[in-house]
Amino acid sequence: MRRIIKLTVTLFACGLTIISSLSAPRATAQQQDGLPESAGVEIVRGQCLNCHEADLIVQQRLSKTGWTREIEKMVRWGATVKDSDKEPMADYLARHFGQRPLKAATGQAAATPDASSAERGKAIFENKCLLCHEVDLTGQQRLSRIGWMREVEKMIRWGATVTDAEKDPLVDYLFKNYGPRPRTAGK
Repeated sequence: MRRIIKLTVTLFACGLTIISSLSAPRATAQQQDGLPESAGVEIVRGQCLNCHEADLIVQQRLSKTGWTREIEKMVRWGATVKDSDKEPMADYLARHFGQRPLKAATGQAAATPDASSAERGKAIFENKCLLCHEVDLTGQQRLSRIGWMREVEKMIRWGATVTDAEKDPLVDYLFKNYGPRPRTAGK
């Protein structure tokens, strides 16, 4: 008798689960992965989300050239993307996750060539890095000077428009403001 009651309760619970799942509103694909619906989204979902979550896509801000390079890099790493899908993917990604426009002038004078390295590095950071990234992404890194140099060089390979003359002041600024945190006593 106990088995019958246990079985009945189990079947009833399963039935309630099925009924509630059928009546619950279903999340759209965009609500699930954060990718806006438009031409090319199905190709991106089908190709990119097999290997990683959409948050890696959403946090990046690349030009169409940068997205094309990113797609080619993924192909080199093993992604199987048809040649006919590359252009629609790059178009979609650049349209929805392209570079941010430059921020409006804040009324402050632009850094001049005679400005201190710190001011110049900050201006380069604000005008070049913040086109694609938020400050919090930079602040999470906490890299050494060599680490920041490698990171800046990687960003240049990915399409950042940082000149050789801008590289050292930028790296100095990043290291000074987002370098490794000092160790605290007792840890």
